[in-house]
Amino acid sequence: MATYVALIQFTDQGIRNIKDTVKRGDSAIPEAEKMGIKIVEQFWTMGAYDAVVILDAPDDETISALMLENGSHGNVKSHTMRAFRRNEMEKILAKIK
Repeated sequence: MATYVALIQFTDQGIRNIKDTVKRGDSAIPEAEKMGIKIVEQFWTMGAYDAVVILDAPDDETISALMLENGSHGNVKSHTMRAFRRNEMEKILAKIK
């Protein structure tokens, strides 16, 4: 499984419905599981992003599908990044000649 970091920003609709944000986070867990994705952790944050979510997914296409589906509800926009653990980064660096 690959690890991903999703940076989340509330839309205007998401702010109007802010009291439901934890419930929406909870409801995302079984939806992700149906796609073979594990939500490792959810954080609500201050600053440029309103939340950060750590996920494990089988591939880029699957995580993209989840993020698109989640965004289609209109409450959040996401910026998703592939994250590499230390051992993965060591393998990448070993390929540099």
